[in-house]
Amino acid sequence: MVVSARVPPCLSSLPFRGSRAVTDGHLTWTMLRGPTWVRLLPDVYVHRDAHRVDDHRMWCEAVALRLPPGAVLAGRSAAWLFGAYVLTRDTPVTVLLPSPARVRPHPRLLVTRSPLPGPDRTRFAGLPVTTPLRTAFDLGRHGPRVEALVAVDALLRRRMVRLPALRDYAAERLGWPGAPLLREVLALAEPLSESPMETRLRLLLLDAGLGPLTAQHEVRAGGRFVARVDLAWPALRIAVEYDGDHHRERAQFRRDVARLNALRAAGWVVLRFTADDVLRRPEATVALVRQALAERRPTATPH
Repeated sequence: MVVSARVPPCLSSLPFRGSRAVTDGHLTWTMLRGPTWVRLLPDVYVHRDAHRVDDHRMWCEAVALRLPPGAVLAGRSAAWLFGAYVLTRDTPVTVLLPSPARVRPHPRLLVTRSPLPGPDRTRFAGLPVTTPLRTAFDLGRHGPRVEALVAVDALLRRRMVRLPALRDYAAERLGWPGAPLLREVLALAEPLSESPMETRLRLLLLDAGLGPLTAQHEVRAGGRFVARVDLAWPALRIAVEYDGDHHRERAQFRRDVARLNALRAAGWVVLRFTADDVLRRPEATVALVRQALAERRPTATPH
């Protein structure tokens, strides 16, 4: 009768180096070739019960096991580890390599090269990453423009980075690639933006020439708090809100109705938009907001 090797807890939940597991006597190469283990990268395996094909944390753990000295996780991967959710489902792991380090290409790996001084490196959640400041700097200088702003807003929202510190950091690196884009992103950045889609909606309106506007404005009537709105033109009492999927829940819907009625009673016009409005019908969205602003703006009295 064949007796299976005892599998330590660390091998049942996290990626590991196969050669190390074999050297330590936990597994054999024959076992690793069996159905219990999934090969992620050369010499990196994970237990089949812990394998999730689009689990970014799993891939970060796996890639970290293969990083050459001085290399770190960076870009969107680092931002995601810091709690800024700026990934799509199948986003590859971003690695920053200082020259002359090398890493084997892989479809789940995005390799970037750049100077990486010691102060720009740290460890977070047990993994080597660029610091939050360096992460925001890198993401803010690589397009597309809207994605750069979304990433910077997300890190600012998590309070992993402060906008003045990021501006100072960027000012010391004016010659780096992407510096002009970063300057534009920093001029548009909004730490109060509460979601990537809210950032996209705000940028859509600003690009249409409908600014300036105020993020997360508190509406008060008679000294009493009424509501906090995503985007506002306070002088005109016009609010624009992004409604995510959670607004479809019954309890949230009831709260939304009561809140909307309170804002209307306070004299506010509230326009609500979804992801489809922002991504697929941007012209119509801008036209609705432009019309509301025109209706509320006082017309000049002819002499």
